Amino acid sequence: MAEKTRFDVLIVGAGHGGAQAAIALRQNKFAGTIGVVGEEPQIPYERPPLSKEYFSGEKTFERILIRPADFWREREIVMLTGKRIVAIDPVHHEAATADGETIGYGKLIWAAGGRARPLPVPGGDLPGVQGLRTHADAESMKAAAGAARQIVVIGGGYIGLEAAAVLAKTGKKVVLLEALDRVLARVAGVELSRFFEAEHRAHGVEVRLGEAVAAIEGDGRAAGVRLVDGGTVAADLVIVGIGIVPTVEPLLAAEAAGGNGVDVDEFCRTSLPDVYAIGDCAAHVSRFAGGARIRLESVQNAHDQATVAAKHICGIEAAYDAVPWFWSNQYDLKLQTVGLSTGHDQAVVRGDPATRSFSVVYLQQGRVLALDCVNAVKDYVQGRALVVSGAAVSAGRLADAATPLKELVG
Repeated sequence: MAEKTRFDVLIVGAGHGGAQAAIALRQNKFAGTIGVVGEEPQIPYERPPLSKEYFSGEKTFERILIRPADFWREREIVMLTGKRIVAIDPVHHEAATADGETIGYGKLIWAAGGRARPLPVPGGDLPGVQGLRTHADAESMKAAAGAARQIVVIGGGYIGLEAAAVLAKTGKKVVLLEALDRVLARVAGVELSRFFEAEHRAHGVEVRLGEAVAAIEGDGRAAGVRLVDGGTVAADLVIVGIGIVPTVEPLLAAEAAGGNGVDVDEFCRTSLPDVYAIGDCAAHVSRFAGGARIRLESVQNAHDQATVAAKHICGIEAAYDAVPWFWSNQYDLKLQTVGLSTGHDQAVVRGDPATRSFSVVYLQQGRVLALDCVNAVKDYVQGRALVVSGAAVSAGRLADAATPLKELVG
């Protein structure tokens, strides 16, 4: 009988979190065997550029690799590409792949992230309807966009807006449909939403708000988007950016605590023995969300949690308490966010949005929760300390763009 493959640490997921977990293990002198299982055929690569520099052709695929192939070989990190883990046996410390292979582990780090949320309407699975989550998605979008005359983007979050920006820059007719009354409604205040709506319209994107999708129409391939109000928007390609579904089914089936993601403690441990979870799929308690349990879909979160889990495996207890930060590039605009604006009761604008360089500071009961900074790197860098400390600063002082934020700390 053939001997089963076994690793001292098995990492499930070859995205930012999985790659960083492997790197951090070696950086912290872990000498055991490490295996990284990834569903895609590629070794770990950066996902954010898929909807930006990679799609636009500014960067080749080699330039978005997290590390070259030699890096992993030199550190004896085994890449198991093209494999999907479908079940976990926490008693026997084994993981089963979709093709019937069993892989044993001493410790397991679940870094499987999530998959693009499908469009839950008739025709949502037609050819010509796609998400933008993987290298294959980006390649498919590139190929289809070439001949497309009109492209419909469904969803006004970061992914949808970034895709719309790249497509508009190539001269394509783009219609963006958002079901809510503003873009970025779940992650930003009204001021930022209206700014980006205006920017996209100025670049030729038809931004349509409050438009719910009823169905995708087409004979064998998407040809149009039918709206709940009965209207139809012609489409040669439909790009869906309505969030992700966390990939946690094998863990929940093994009776790990969780629901919307898998629950983890401050060291990224799940309720299963010797099983950690990090990144988009890990639900953790955050003081930056008022002590609520949240999932953060960001490279920063995946990277930092990976480091925490790796250190814990190496016997170093360093609890996860990183301030959340994000970024988004659209046209010549660089949006940088620090903190979580959810629950804010006041938004203060610093600078003039008409200059295309300004910040929005979010407060809750007079204390700084978060900042959205558009082409305002200094505010972003200096504002971090205000978020970390939950500084109490008057709206008037925050609004004075002539006063550097570093002078308001303490």
